[in-house]
Amino acid sequence: MTNPAPTDRALVWHTSSYSNGAGGECVECAITSTRAHVRDTKTVGGPVVTVAGSAWAAFLQELKRG
Repeated sequence: MTNPAPTDRALVWHTSSYSNGAGGECVECAITSTRAHVRDTKTVGGPVVTVAGSAWAAFLQELKRG
């Protein structure tokens, strides 16, 4: 699901550890108690992909498995 970032509270964004500042393909994540929000570092005012926390946890587990 893609939607604008929530405006009712400030999100704390964390840049990917793979971001090198050279303009590559990088993302930022903001995690809340129930959701994970992901956006492009080059378009911070653009769309945000928001998923349930459980879906985000499952996604991360699959990434770790390779």
